[in-house]
Amino acid sequence: MLALEVVTPVAATGLFSWAWLMIAVPAASAALLLLVGRAGDRWGHLLGTLAPFASFVVGLLLFVQLLGRDEAARSVGVPLYEWFGSGRWSIGVGLLVDQLSIVFVLLITGVGGLIHVYSIGYMAHDERRRRFFGYLNLFVAAMLLLVLADNYLVLFVGWEGVGLASYLLIGFWQHKPSAATAAKKAFVVNRVGDLGMSLAIMFMLYLFGSSAFADVNAGAAAMPSLVATVLGLLLLLGACGKSAQVPLQSWLLDAMEGPTPVSALIHAATMVTAGVYLVTRSHAVFAESEAASTAVVVVGTVTLLFGAWIGCAKDDIKKVLAGSTMSQIGYMMLAAGIGPAGYAFAIFHLLTHGFFKANMFLGAGSVMHGMADDVNMRHYGGLAKPMRITFVTFAAGYLAIIGFPFFAGYYSKDHIIEAAFEHNAVIGALALLGAGVTAFYMTRLMLMTFVGAKRWERGVHPHESPLVMTVPLVVLGAASVVGGLLLNGWIEGWLHPATGGAPEGAHAPTGLFHVSLVGVVTLLVVAAGVVVSVVLFGPRRAIPREAPQSRSPLTVAGRRDLYGDAVNEAVFMRPGQKMTAGLGRFDANAVDGVVRGTGIALADFSSRLRRVQNGFVRSYALTMMAGAAVVGAVLVLGRLG
Repeated sequence: MLALEVVTPVAATGLFSWAWLMIAVPAASAALLLLVGRAGDRWGHLLGTLAPFASFVVGLLLFVQLLGRDEAARSVGVPLYEWFGSGRWSIGVGLLVDQLSIVFVLLITGVGGLIHVYSIGYMAHDERRRRFFGYLNLFVAAMLLLVLADNYLVLFVGWEGVGLASYLLIGFWQHKPSAATAAKKAFVVNRVGDLGMSLAIMFMLYLFGSSAFADVNAGAAAMPSLVATVLGLLLLLGACGKSAQVPLQSWLLDAMEGPTPVSALIHAATMVTAGVYLVTRSHAVFAESEAASTAVVVVGTVTLLFGAWIGCAKDDIKKVLAGSTMSQIGYMMLAAGIGPAGYAFAIFHLLTHGFFKANMFLGAGSVMHGMADDVNMRHYGGLAKPMRITFVTFAAGYLAIIGFPFFAGYYSKDHIIEAAFEHNAVIGALALLGAGVTAFYMTRLMLMTFVGAKRWERGVHPHESPLVMTVPLVVLGAASVVGGLLLNGWIEGWLHPATGGAPEGAHAPTGLFHVSLVGVVTLLVVAAGVVVSVVLFGPRRAIPREAPQSRSPLTVAGRRDLYGDAVNEAVFMRPGQKMTAGLGRFDANAVDGVVRGTGIALADFSSRLRRVQNGFVRSYALTMMAGAAVVGAVLVLGRLG
């Protein structure tokens, strides 16, 4: 295994001592908005929007200070207080501001802040808008705690906070049964992943006597391979739950029942990125187990193909984007599983994905806003003209996700595909296939939504969204164009100390133009996906307003989310119900039967014994005589013996 350098955090000084403000500000805002009552309805959305931007300013100042430091001093520990101590264990609450955590801070607060601005317009007529912004702030605060924690136990607090906030936001419109069900489903599925996380942390405490990143990284090299494999797989289980990776992906598409800004926040800046962060932060563990790293690669590869498959079959614009999120997170997990050569590319794609996926989800919300909340793309068509800003900004995100030259995804995703080929030819080919399928279904989305004949419902009059919603689209659209170019060639060197770095000779293409055989083939595959989509869904094709009954097993499977719910029902839910029913019968017949039988027996015995006490003197005298006879007989037999 590779020998990884363990970075020791330096003590916090100056502004770094106030890093906790990044978490405290949105947390305090959330508490105020949720407790103040209706008095805050007039200004709650404004306070809620200012909170993430305040954290962004602090994060930006810390980022600038890190840029001015030597590489060895860019990992800063911020101890806060001792949480609890027991024997040799002393668990403290502390923060770690380093190259990895700070880029997450800027993504969470920057993109999250823009989503808050957008929400002012999107939720303008919701009577519970103040509560909604309180939940958004809680989400941001929990995610910031997750990425800034300096140990796994504090990270787990943020991890669970993210799960709680997602439950509250996905089910925000709980008057809709589908939203309430989706929230419960997300909560339950994530608990499965959280079981892996909690077991992993217990295992760390047993192995190292600590859950601090520094202690785990320092002790990881001494772990036997089997122990490292078990620990890595437990961490991967947790990552699969939060990042909606196979086999814990079933909650993500149902989560679209929440308000669209929630979808943007979950998919771009918070929840689904947590799993990628966890695997990257745990690089020292995975470096000691080839089996665990291979499992990450396999999970990522399978999920990127499953998500793309689902995206091809859906007509709901938000669910197409949700399938694409599964797929793109799969690319990140694939890169992270490759190891030091891929960690930087995983985070690179995570950042660019945050730009263009937030852009497209908010763009989808803008389309819904103009189409009376209709999410069916078969009822769209010809929206480019009445919704010009939404169309142009969405197009920027579309070109970024398919990897069009010089847009954000062209740099980040192509790096992953090249690294995948260097790791394993089969994995590289599957990643390449995913790029072609992505180009197909995203082109389908663009064509069905913005071009071609109008298929609008009667009475619908599409119109552009207000400025408070379009300004964030413009900013995110611009980031979708230039974000990849600005980060390309810089991000790997920046992340090197925090991720263990890349081995000597690792592939790290830079510059505006990058030409390689894999890069050229990738562009050709993407172009083929676009052409096929144009042929099938182009402006000259008549698209029916109702989905035709398909006989293709691939299409049917995609529309049914690859039978994820059916598998869960058959493998877990139904057997669980039968086991519960069996335990109920055992409890009723055996456990309760013993209790009831004992009571009945005692009652019967006491009723029979009670008959002896009949009140007749002759009966008592007879009993005394019988007793005396028995005693006498015993004495005689004893003497004879």
